[in-house]
Amino acid sequence: MTSVTDIRPPVDPVPLFRALEGVAIQGFYDADATAGAIDRTGTTVSGITVSSNDCEPGWIFVAIPGLTQHGVRFAHAAVEAGASLILTDAAGRVQAHDRGLGVPVVQVEDPRGVVPTICNNIYGAPATRVTTMAVTGTNGKTTTSYLMRAAISSRFPDASLCGTVETSVGPISFEAVRTTAEAPVVARFLAATEQYACGAGVIELSAHALSLHRVDTIVFDVAAFTNLQHDHLDYYGDMEAYFAAKALLFTPEHSRRAVVCVDDEWGRRLAAQAPIPVTTVSALTDEEADWQVCDIAPDKSIGRTVFTLVAPDGMGHRVAMPILGEVNVQNTAVAIVSAVSLGIDLPDVIASVEAAPQIPGRMEKVNPTPGAQPLVIVDYAHTPEALEWTLRSTRELTSGNVVIVFGTDGDRDASKREELGAIAAREADILWVTDENPRTEDPQHIRDYLLRGIASVRPDMLDVFEVTTCRRDAVRRAILAALPTDTVVITGKGSEWYQEIQGIHHRYNDVPVAAEVLAGDVRSHE
Repeated sequence: MTSVTDIRPPVDPVPLFRALEGVAIQGFYDADATAGAIDRTGTTVSGITVSSNDCEPGWIFVAIPGLTQHGVRFAHAAVEAGASLILTDAAGRVQAHDRGLGVPVVQVEDPRGVVPTICNNIYGAPATRVTTMAVTGTNGKTTTSYLMRAAISSRFPDASLCGTVETSVGPISFEAVRTTAEAPVVARFLAATEQYACGAGVIELSAHALSLHRVDTIVFDVAAFTNLQHDHLDYYGDMEAYFAAKALLFTPEHSRRAVVCVDDEWGRRLAAQAPIPVTTVSALTDEEADWQVCDIAPDKSIGRTVFTLVAPDGMGHRVAMPILGEVNVQNTAVAIVSAVSLGIDLPDVIASVEAAPQIPGRMEKVNPTPGAQPLVIVDYAHTPEALEWTLRSTRELTSGNVVIVFGTDGDRDASKREELGAIAAREADILWVTDENPRTEDPQHIRDYLLRGIASVRPDMLDVFEVTTCRRDAVRRAILAALPTDTVVITGKGSEWYQEIQGIHHRYNDVPVAAEVLAGDVRSHE
């Protein structure tokens, strides 16, 4: 496992004035704060970053104003790492000179907004020379991105991936800290995709990434939409604004063609209004679409969910998904159709998808053949709709009780918390309430929301257990209390490698913790 600092595609130094072409510059200031003109002769740059921890000599450091602090606060570290220029706004320029950083400063109105243009100038627009795929939606983005990469493997066996769980390109692979990386990392990811002859790159796109210009200047060969559900309203305010952010991807500035799931009203609206060619998919409803799914059923003989995908010509094609649960039929169908839209033969796409490896933290079986132990599944479900789908899919696999270990995030949309609790109380038999990522919020305050939601459905609170110690303890207790016929589903974090508490990322992952319990490592010490 490496890190973002290992994505270093070869770059020929670019004259500074070329790097800034297309950028509306408000002023250029020499190291001594004297207003001047950009050197059009010898000054060159060879990279750009918005992170002082990811900077090299000759790079531009972009100091972005944030909600709580200005990025110029980290400019000194960037200069120490070799940054030869600071690009920032008016407030950042004043602070940069007050700090005596000793490098020139370029002032622009919107530092974040100009980064993609500079990236294109430095890295040479690699998206124009490799095949690019993107997926957005509330739930299913990560699963669909992995399935997309699998779906195109007959043509692009080494396709790269940039998303929530990991960034993987050529020999480089590292854990992600956000769904979509900042624009300079995305640009370098695509340049590395070209460098290592991967042929294609798949990018998982959040609404925030679209709103914050992280993929501006990139026109994806195909963009996919899974669904839109209750999430991120702390940032967007309402579903209309959230939808508008997602819809940005489905414009000529960002995509050449679209694959849109029309199972919900938002998908239907998107398909109707998108100004680019759209192929529609209906997976979990009877909505009319170009491609339709039918005959969904669990096949216990092979341990998979199977379905028939009906193509536009009316021909049905059987698909045995590589991932558990009816909820993932939508993701699988969207991935298949997206690959077909690139001109890859449908039989090859289906065969590639069926051979895909297990997806980290997405209906991931910790013990694939449980036998004398309960089946343990880790899933990222963290919205009301996703949790309901996950628990209903789990019920299909379970002869005993459905046991859930869950919490919800701090410093995020609180309006969904009681609904999460109510759904868990309705759909699961035994509930273990614990912490997820409390961040700066009081964990007890977060759990109280969930408990109120649970009580609205299950007033007697029968088989409801609150664990106030730690998430690891909740996972341990839930698994050890379960019977072999039960299924324990641990939701909310998926394959996240950390738990964030008071600004500190503590290394933690549900999958290895559950595996330790199943292996008896914890029980042996009791």
